[in-house]
Amino acid sequence: MQLDSAPQVLYVEDDRINIVLMEEVFRRLPGWQLICAESGAEAMELLKSQPLPQLLLIDMNLPDTNGLALFQQVRAQAHCAALRCIALSADDQAEQVHAALQAGFGDYWAKPIDVTRFVSLLQQDLAAQASR
Repeated sequence: MQLDSAPQVLYVEDDRINIVLMEEVFRRLPGWQLICAESGAEAMELLKSQPLPQLLLIDMNLPDTNGLALFQQVRAQAHCAALRCIALSADDQAEQVHAALQAGFGDYWAKPIDVTRFVSLLQQDLAAQASR
């Protein structure tokens, strides 16, 4: 995966309030580009038709699929095999977190997000990718 000067993050989320919140977070991050998909199907279409983002944030509860199923669809695409994927959910019970990490998600971030912590995690994650 090639990193551009403006990191792209694909956020898969069906809740409009969460999308608006994430857009506000990214307004604080000059040079970063947020791309939103409101369903698993839309995310898959974007991954097939657009340049690969540096990071994929997947809500675990989507209208047409769940986060684990979408993650498996993403991983089944050869060009997405190394794409960093992070699960996001209001459900932070140990079983849910464990299932996501066992499936291969790079991390699991609980909602509602703490904006300061989220920005820090995002910057750390993208910096780690850039150093690889």
